[in-house]
Amino acid sequence: MEGIHKLIFLALIWIFLITNIVDAQDQQGFISLDCGMPRNESSYTDESTGLNFSSDADFISSGKSGTIKTEDSDSGVKYIKPYKQLRYFPEGARNCYNLTVMQGTHYLIRAVFVYGNYDLKQRPKFDLYLGPNFWTTINLQDPSGGFYYRIWLQDGTVEEVIHMPKSNNLDICLVKTGTTTPFISSLELRPLRDDTYTTTTGSLKLISRWYFRKPFPTLESIIRHPDDVHDRLWDVYHADEEWTDINTTTPVNTTVNAFDLPQAIISKASIPQVASDTWSTTWSIQNPDDDVHVYLHFAEIQALKPSDTREFSILWNKNTIIRDYYSPLEFMADTVPIRTSSKCGDDGFCSLDLTRTKSSTLPPYCNAMEVFGLLQLLQTETDENDVTTLKNIQATYRIQKTNWQGDPCVPIQFIWTGLNCSNMFPSIPPRITSIDFSNFGLNGTITSDIQYLNQLQKLDLSNNNLTGKVPEFLAKMKLLTFINLSGNNLSGSIPQSLLNMEKNGLITLLYNGNNLCLDPSCESETGPGNNKKKLLVPILASAASVGIIIAVLLLVNILLLRKKKPSKASRSSMVANKRSYTYEEVAVITNNFERPLGEGGFGVVYHGNVNDNEQVAVKVLSESSAQGYKQFKAEVDLLLRVHHINLVTLVGYCDEGQHLVLIYEYMSNGNLKQHLSGENSRSPLSWENRLRIAAETAQGLEYLHIGCKPPMIHRDIKSMNILLDNNFQAKLGDFGLSRSFPVGSETHVSTNVAGSPGYLDPEYYRTNWLTEKSDVFSFGVVLLEIITSQPVIDQTREKSHIGEWVGFKLTNGDIKNIVDPSMNGDYDSSSLWKALELAMSCVSPSSSGRPNMSQVANELQECLLTENSRKGGRHDVDSKSSLEQSTSFGPEHIPDAR
Repeated sequence: MEGIHKLIFLALIWIFLITNIVDAQDQQGFISLDCGMPRNESSYTDESTGLNFSSDADFISSGKSGTIKTEDSDSGVKYIKPYKQLRYFPEGARNCYNLTVMQGTHYLIRAVFVYGNYDLKQRPKFDLYLGPNFWTTINLQDPSGGFYYRIWLQDGTVEEVIHMPKSNNLDICLVKTGTTTPFISSLELRPLRDDTYTTTTGSLKLISRWYFRKPFPTLESIIRHPDDVHDRLWDVYHADEEWTDINTTTPVNTTVNAFDLPQAIISKASIPQVASDTWSTTWSIQNPDDDVHVYLHFAEIQALKPSDTREFSILWNKNTIIRDYYSPLEFMADTVPIRTSSKCGDDGFCSLDLTRTKSSTLPPYCNAMEVFGLLQLLQTETDENDVTTLKNIQATYRIQKTNWQGDPCVPIQFIWTGLNCSNMFPSIPPRITSIDFSNFGLNGTITSDIQYLNQLQKLDLSNNNLTGKVPEFLAKMKLLTFINLSGNNLSGSIPQSLLNMEKNGLITLLYNGNNLCLDPSCESETGPGNNKKKLLVPILASAASVGIIIAVLLLVNILLLRKKKPSKASRSSMVANKRSYTYEEVAVITNNFERPLGEGGFGVVYHGNVNDNEQVAVKVLSESSAQGYKQFKAEVDLLLRVHHINLVTLVGYCDEGQHLVLIYEYMSNGNLKQHLSGENSRSPLSWENRLRIAAETAQGLEYLHIGCKPPMIHRDIKSMNILLDNNFQAKLGDFGLSRSFPVGSETHVSTNVAGSPGYLDPEYYRTNWLTEKSDVFSFGVVLLEIITSQPVIDQTREKSHIGEWVGFKLTNGDIKNIVDPSMNGDYDSSSLWKALELAMSCVSPSSSGRPNMSQVANELQECLLTENSRKGGRHDVDSKSSLEQSTSFGPEHIPDAR
């Protein structure tokens, strides 16, 4: 029992120390744009909010600056500084902000519109888009329009959405729909925790965000930053005839709740005036068919007597019970979500009732509430590789077109001038299929970026000022069937491969009006239109023959050198102590990619065979993958350099043009997540096997942290990346995000945040400081998965994150329901509780409170010894560090031990 008491003490520490993701002062990840602020003005801190605002000029290429002329004197509203300037768009149908964001992170995106009679014209009406998808209509002509913020924003409106970008770029566009001019006052982005406002599809469009107290709403009653570390805007609401207020000066513990609720919100509540009454509220939505997500925030803020009980049922639309017999936690914040197929009535009205149970001595109440409509974003953005390539081409040629803003291909009515795209299905990213840059005023050579548009079928560069040679890569673009280079200043010979394709009817090639010749041996430039009539005198023929001989000799020499060097300088670090495969060989190994094993962020993994007897897993980078060459190179470099029995072995790789392939040893039992989640049809893992897998994974990770030189941080530890061979031996895989760790006086690496939601170290998220303890946190989450078989994030639980859930269960004495019931109690209790205690210390919010991986590995080995002793079996993992076990190293890359 002593160990259990110690464990509960640790859980209590976890409950009270769990980290806030965004610190109230540092505004980490905030984007705050004062729209219309001149580029040359310095950023400033707004006095009323403490927020740092800067000019929007670097994020949009169009629009003009304006200043509001009036403020609402009747209500006494004086707008804060960021809302006194604006940017308006008299030209173009679509004008877009382009922002750099963190892919896969939830953002609160807020757009503020304060008209203030800036142009002395008619109030505007226009549309707002999130990337290629419609967000909402801004209608300042309708005084009843807009959401609840209009109650204080008398001459404007605010729109908010919680959205997770699928790439590192985000477009927010204003679209003209009539005769009035679109404008915007400020644009604000705030990163949120990934385990809070979650959806299975779409984004969340804010309808209302209320806290409950009596004063009439004014600008002063709005609560936001710095009280709210995420800068959510909370408006006050009160049903005067039905409710009365209660509040407390005793601090409410908000660290146990992922939503980081402000004290100013959670310390207040509304309660029915008649104690026996139901607490009720209603609201309306514009479209009754929309799904609605509601978040109810509670805390018991009255000191209850021993005889007092507050217990109630939560009812949605009068008849759907969301939670029965619910009691708020005493002076602790708690959130109850309503989001499972929640629709309002046919009349568009929603209702919520908190009904007192028979055993309750006290009435129900609510502290705060948020209501969202589910915004379905059906149109997929254009392929990220195509967008990046097109923007590189734009920068090379300095192309300036009014409508070259936002997504290049969609919506179709806003497609960029000169492009055609494939867009048959909204769920499939559009691809650029045709470029018509005729008469675009292009200068310079034909850029090599064009070759990366691998779905391009038509290329028209005619009637520009292009110089230089016709590039060879045009013949290698497999889908390209039409090329028009007419009317430029190109010179030299046309590649023979292009001429052969034209001769065989594979492409249409137009090149008149240049200084081109058809014979590869030609040295002098031909006049326009005379390419097919070039005459060579004998002396030129002799010279050409000599030139050809020299060229052949040089070519042979280059080919010989290429056998000794990598083909590209940027890829020179991929050493040759593992076999490099051609893409043709990869196709043979996989039997033409016949048997897929699964799919991840990198691409599809296929089964294969090397030398007819060695099974391998072949991971092929997909063109739409968020990962790319940088991650591919990192993984190859690491696995060529380090070898350990608990790290997956790299058999080889393919680095051929756009074909990037990794070939691993085959792990026949899949990954750990499949076994814990029940995806694998085998019987549940025993506690012994779970401990063994955890210990072996810890040894592999310990080796990365200590045995490598320089030490490595994995950055993506999760159960899906722990692979199991035919003997269920664990091996850590997927090293694409790995980073070297500084030695000496340096304590951390400052880097952009990367990792998987739920496994991500909150301290790393908050500070961008990466340490080896970030891996320890992720491993702790995996260890909790191993013990509980619970998903890492589950919004239907009392606490959505597995670490918070385990801590909550422990503090409430519910120890039995933590352990995976499929183990049927077949485990040594002391080894299990020791492992649980270890896991909770690993997920400590502060890195200083976490053990290092050597301590973790040793403690897990001790747990395994205890479990083996119980079964009377022999153990094959002793208490030594993994670095003292047998490891193998390549002949040229032998990492130092500790």
